[in-house]
Amino acid sequence: MRVSDFNFELPQERIALRPCRPRDAARMLLVDGSDISDRKVMDLPDLLGPDDVLVFNDTKVIPAQLTGKRGDATIGATLHKREGLRGWWAFVKNAKRVRDGDIIDFGNDVTAIAERRDESGAILLEFQGDEPVELLLERAGTMPLPPYIATKRGIDDADRDDYQTMFAREEGAVAAPTASLHFTDRLVAALDAAGVKRETLTLHVGAGTFLPVKVDDTDDHKMHAEWGQIDADTAARLNAARAKGGRLIAVGTTPLRLLESAADKDGMIQPFAGDTDIFITPGYRFRAVDGLMTNFHLPRSTLFMLVSALMGLETMQRAYAHAIAHEYRFYSYGDSSLLLPTRSV
Repeated sequence: MRVSDFNFELPQERIALRPCRPRDAARMLLVDGSDISDRKVMDLPDLLGPDDVLVFNDTKVIPAQLTGKRGDATIGATLHKREGLRGWWAFVKNAKRVRDGDIIDFGNDVTAIAERRDESGAILLEFQGDEPVELLLERAGTMPLPPYIATKRGIDDADRDDYQTMFAREEGAVAAPTASLHFTDRLVAALDAAGVKRETLTLHVGAGTFLPVKVDDTDDHKMHAEWGQIDADTAARLNAARAKGGRLIAVGTTPLRLLESAADKDGMIQPFAGDTDIFITPGYRFRAVDGLMTNFHLPRSTLFMLVSALMGLETMQRAYAHAIAHEYRFYSYGDSSLLLPTRSV
């Protein structure tokens, strides 16, 4: 398909620079089949049944944004994928000033060697010393807010909490699974009271999720890879819930992509551990997921293509036009949507 088919105009004032407080007070656009209605995130327990399962991503965002020096040159690095014990692939600003073997000093006794480049131009940084890399990043790094926020305001201490979900357990993400940012103890208690089930998996979100699609045709786009895991017990519970007629509702595009990567041709979710670079566009046949709770995505992005695959491009164009006209807040710190496609009989 043409990438231009997924374009839309978004007024800059619709981009949320801070999250809603409290988190669960955000608005939620319900798209049920082709019907569109305005709801609140706290309505979620009323919209799901006791056989339904919400599937969360328990990845934890690390302070993956670094600024350092190589000689007199200022070097910016955004880590996006781990490589071994001490290595991280990074998108690097001022990369032309960095040669293989150079040492970059990120301050606070944190240094890394630029090992090599890949075909995309990303640089493999090998962090020096004996301390765990996670401790080094806590000293020298900042939270890697998306560029549509970071270019409009500074990153501050509030973002350490705001850009982390209540389910964060497994360190390794450099972008938050933002659909889960709306969840609070109050909302979870209400879901529990309604009998809605919860499961977690892990997919370490990479900074590649924010990369623009630079080709004209979706067939020519190369998707970034991210590491994920679903254990055998979780897979068995998810399959059992679906066999009983429950719906698997992915909370965010990251658990959706991992579930679809782990599903076999019959729709059974298999244990999974490894990289996935699944790219979902209209025409894709969903095998594991029955619905999606997700924030509003960028025009021409792989994530807007994904929601269009789930609900239909025309439906999502109408939904986004409605959201813009009714002043929904967009992107990572913005409002939510609940997408429920018509189930096949």
